[in-house]
Amino acid sequence: MSDSSPLTSFSSALTATVAQTAPSLVSVHSHRSRASGFVWKPGLVITADEALADEGEIAVLSADGTEKPATIVGRDHTTDIALLRVEGGAATPSNLTTDVPALGALAIITAADHGTPIAALAMISKSAERWRSLRGGEIDARIELDTRLRRSSEGGLVLNAAGQAIGMAVSGPRRTLVIPTATIQRVAGRLETHGRIARGYLGVGLQPVKLDDGVRAMVMSVDKNGPAAAAGLRQGDVITAVNNEPISGVRALMRKLGPDSVGTRVEVAGLRGGEPIRFSLTIGERPAS
Repeated sequence: MSDSSPLTSFSSALTATVAQTAPSLVSVHSHRSRASGFVWKPGLVITADEALADEGEIAVLSADGTEKPATIVGRDHTTDIALLRVEGGAATPSNLTTDVPALGALAIITAADHGTPIAALAMISKSAERWRSLRGGEIDARIELDTRLRRSSEGGLVLNAAGQAIGMAVSGPRRTLVIPTATIQRVAGRLETHGRIARGYLGVGLQPVKLDDGVRAMVMSVDKNGPAAAAGLRQGDVITAVNNEPISGVRALMRKLGPDSVGTRVEVAGLRGGEPIRFSLTIGERPAS
């Protein structure tokens, strides 16, 4: 086989693509946890929140062997994004793109293990519209890869064939998920500015209840200091609609409590002992846990 064969050319292209990204990759070491990360802006590194320890010191290792301490700027467990500030700065930001890859496109997982760049070839096994994580985070596109992810690669970059980063690699159930660039830019921007992602708060514990016209949300507990209590909602009330839009269960109601909902006034319709009730309340901000 000659050096000019298609396979050799393909291999060389992969090598060059990974080499361009390597300077922006780092290892993130926290208490008994080893993950990857990448430079978002000079001095700011993004990693997978789930792979970051809840306590202890954090260190970032670069490919040149340099180790620097880092602090948490903010983290959002609903989208699995954590933003770190690295002392002494961390240059060479990643080349990110908001383009969503097509089904069947090739992808490269690039990460770092103890500071050393590592890579794996994959294929886009699913490319779909936005979705909501089990923890309530809005993810701008559903991107899945056909390969499993090693633990130390969580928080690494996923590249398209042009060498642009389409998002961050995280572990999902039985598959590798990609948190797309659009989500990263939106969430990291808010973490940089505010240190946290605000979430809407009603101050009630809910469970689904089936009525003749569908599944609704029953109030099981009420925070006496929350917006619902101030509006007059009680334990046992059933929420059936918000702003005249029917609520099909608890998850449907929680979808309305994103960051942009905080401070908005809504009309809540429901049932109390089978009789219609209506309340007007202002959505609060969920207390930091």
